[in-house]
This record gives sequence, structure tokens and C-alpha cells, in this order.
Amino acid sequence: MAQRSATLLASSEADVQLAISSIKSYQIKSNRRAATIFSVSERTIRRRRAGVPARRDCQPNSKKLTELEEQVIIRHILDLDTRGFAPTYAAVRDMANKLLAARNGGRVGVNWPSTFVKRTDSLTTRFNRSYDRQRALCEDSVLIRSWFELVEQTKAKYGICNEDVYNFDEAGFMMGKITTQLVVTGSERRGRPKSIQPGNREWVTAIAAINAAGWSVPPFLIFAGQYHLSAWYEEAEIPRDWAIAVSDNGWTNNELGVEWLKHFNAHTKTRVVGARRLLVLDGHESHHSLEFQELCKENNIYTLCMPPHSSHLLQPLDVGCFSPLKRAYSREVESLIRHHINHITKLEFLPAFKAAFDRSFTPANICSAFRGAGLVPLQPDAVLSKLDVHLRTPSPAAALLEAPWEARTPSNVRELEAQSTLIRKRVRQHKSSSPASIIKAIDQLKKGAEVMILSAELMRDRITSLERANEAASARKQRKKKRIQKRGTLTKGEGEDILAQREVEQQISREERQGGARSGLSRQAFARCTRCRETGHNSRTCKKDT
Repeated sequence: MAQRSATLLASSEADVQLAISSIKSYQIKSNRRAATIFSVSERTIRRRRAGVPARRDCQPNSKKLTELEEQVIIRHILDLDTRGFAPTYAAVRDMANKLLAARNGGRVGVNWPSTFVKRTDSLTTRFNRSYDRQRALCEDSVLIRSWFELVEQTKAKYGICNEDVYNFDEAGFMMGKITTQLVVTGSERRGRPKSIQPGNREWVTAIAAINAAGWSVPPFLIFAGQYHLSAWYEEAEIPRDWAIAVSDNGWTNNELGVEWLKHFNAHTKTRVVGARRLLVLDGHESHHSLEFQELCKENNIYTLCMPPHSSHLLQPLDVGCFSPLKRAYSREVESLIRHHINHITKLEFLPAFKAAFDRSFTPANICSAFRGAGLVPLQPDAVLSKLDVHLRTPSPAAALLEAPWEARTPSNVRELEAQSTLIRKRVRQHKSSSPASIIKAIDQLKKGAEVMILSAELMRDRITSLERANEAASARKQRKKKRIQKRGTLTKGEGEDILAQREVEQQISREERQGGARSGLSRQAFARCTRCRETGHNSRTCKKDT
């Protein structure tokens, strides 16, 4: 209904303008006659001819910012968004308040940012997502393209077939941890439902390797401990070719990395098609030990290390296998909980992991993972199309003979100077001609200056906030971190008392070293209670009630 009303108002205003044009061209002699012919109000025609604008062309009384100020805010928001710092509603509200404060214009309301975004076509709202800074820096199309060129050259140089391309990596599991997922609840429930989890945070590392043809090497599990228990090997569901190792914390190390490579070689050496096997890996320390590399050379295994912080794009296991594996394991743990098994040990972990591994490391998932990483078949565009690349058009070289400057709103210092030169030229040439062109040029100059001033105001505020944050960070870094007590509990006041007492003791020590005997002050004379201000004790041992 509102859209229909707006359409009627727009068409009515168009009829008013046609009526006024007919009167000015002497096709119609009177306002009354024009109103009858075009079916509009005679009073509206008189008001328009008197210079009263239509309501749609007027700034509403509730609109605090001028059109120019809103344009500056829009430009500032788009600039921040382009550089990866898209502002929140609160930040947009602060921008508006800063511009209003510069002219004592008050403050905008709480809902102003949302209504401002809704009525601005070039702006919208989206949920952002956190992203590791190192990964963002490594999403360089040149770096990614050079990786695929290296893979192609390596396969051609050593005669490596697609069937001999492998990828391996480690994945960590907390035995009793489950992930969030979509569940079905009653419609009257308020809030998100809670899922009970065993809470056992003992760490297990699973080393997995997959082949581009769609099959996987038996997993290599690392438990936290020092001894192998017989019960692990009595589980009927676990295949005989699965390997289990132990370390102090459940993590891999250089020694276990070599043990895994022997396990890998034993299961792949009989399936070689070409001259060598290609093993794609990340930059973990255990993958680059001297013994690991020597064993690779002895068995004709060529290793390629991916660029740092790029495994989320280039590693097949991260692209298509590990996420389904962890979700499947989480569902197995939930199933155990529903059957009232409330503590997950290594004995429960093994069959649960086996079921999750079988569901996630399928031939379809493995082949899809290699396709998604662009390795087999070799398709760099499969990865490059995912990058958040900002294309930049290089600035054209300055022409020897520049076109003459035309009057318009300047947007930088050079254009401001050109506009000023144009105004001076027209003033000198002006005699009895109309000053309209000069006035228009001055208005454009004024508008350009206002835009620059408003943009500078927003930039000044941003610089101030950055300086304030930098000063706070510097102060925190310069703050000394001294140990004041081993174990136990301290309140903030007790901590301050201990620091104050230590400062007094340090002052006494300095004066004693500098001949403090002449001061006549004892160690007890400096120590004062922060409650009663008496010497000889502190607030923790104070006997007075406060």
C-alpha cells in the first residue's frame, strides 16, 4: 500500500511539473485551467511557481545530517569496508555524532544507523566472520599460483602420476568433546538447547594419509601415556593394520614422524604406478627432520611443503576430510552419552573413531578433497576463485597535454587548485555578463572544501582513537610482571598492599646503600596501613574495624 501511495505521489508531482511547463510556454494561460487539464491542485501549482519545493525534495525536520555529511559517512564506510574494517552500527553512530559535534548539532538516536543503512542503496548489513591474520596475508594469488606451478613442474620432472600423489597431516581430538549442531526442539523452548558432553579433555592425535585415487592409508593414532595396554589391542572392531603409538602428551614428535613414514611406506610401496611417490605435507617440524627426509630419499618419496598458513586452501585433508571426521566423531560421542556412557576413555575412543573414520574417509570424499585443493586434476582456478582478491587499476600516466579543467566539485588538492584558477579567470573576464557561472563554480568549491573538512574530521577521530589504543597497549607492555605470591588467593587490595610494602622495602634498601643512616628512618617507619594509616602493620594484619 505504501509503495502504491509513493507511485501516486510521484506521478502527481510529474503532472504538476507538466502543468507548470505548459503555463511557461504559453500553451495554457491560467493556473486554474492547467489544474483542470492535468487533474492537479491549483494551490500546488501556485506554490511550485512561487518556489516552494515538493515534500520529497525537502529535508525532513527529523534528519539531523545534511546530504553532504551523509555522503561523507557513506564514502568513509565503503573505504573501511574495502580495507577489511567494516564498521558496526555503534561505529557508524559515532561517525555521525562526530560530524554533528563539529557544528553543535546534538546527537543521533539509537536507531539512526539502522534506518540510515536501510535507506542507502549502497550499504547493507552482513554478519562478519573472524579470520586468522596470517592466513589472510597468505591468500596471495601470486603465491598460490606459484605453488601449483611447482606441483606441475615436479610431477613432470620426476614422472609422478596422479595415482602416486598423497597428502598426510595430523588431526587432534579431545576424547570427550562434542561440536555444536542443528537440533530439533519444542517450539515453546527459549534459548539454545544444551548438549551434555563427557568433558574428558585427554588429547589424541590421528595421523592420516590419503591418495588421489580415492583410498586412504590406515590411520596412525598417538595416545597420551608411556605404556601400551593390552586392552587396546583386544578391540575386535579395530583392523590389524591400524597403528597405535604413545607419547607423553599425545602429540607427535620427530621420532613418531619417522615411525609414521615407515608405516606409510609399508602400505604404499606395492601400489606405485610411476617412478616416484609425491607426498604433500605442511611445515610441521616432525616432517622436516633429517631422518625423515633421508628415509624419503631411500624410498623414492618426493615431498612438497605447502606455503605457510595455506593448508585451509591447499591441503586436501583440511579441505574435505578432517571436518567430516570430527563431526562424525562428535555424533559417536553423543550416541555413547545417550546410552549413559558418561566417561570416554581410550577403550571407548577406538570404536567411536573407527566408525567416524569409515563414514568420512570415503572414496567420494577423498577425490572431492583433492579436487577442492586443485591438485588432482591440477586446477589452480579451483582455489584462486576462493580468494578475496581486491583488483586495483593502476593510475594512468599523466598526459603531456591535459584536457582543460571543467567546473565541478573538486575531490583533491590538485582539483581544488584547478577550480580556484578557473574562478579567478572568470572573475577577471566578467564585466556585464551574468555571474551565474561564477556563483556555480564557487558553490562547487565550497562543497569540495566541506567534503574535505568532514572527511578530515572523521579521520582525525580515527587517528585519536588509534593513538589512545596504542598508548594503552604500550602502557600494558611496559608494566612490570613480578611474582608477588606463590599459590593461594589474593584480593586486589591485598595485592596492592604487597606491592606498596615491597616499594617501601626497596626505598629503604636504596637509602641504606646511599648512606641512609642519616635519615633516621627505620624500616617500620615507612610501612603504613592503608586502612588506619598507622605504621608497623598493613591492612591484612590491621586490628581496627573499618
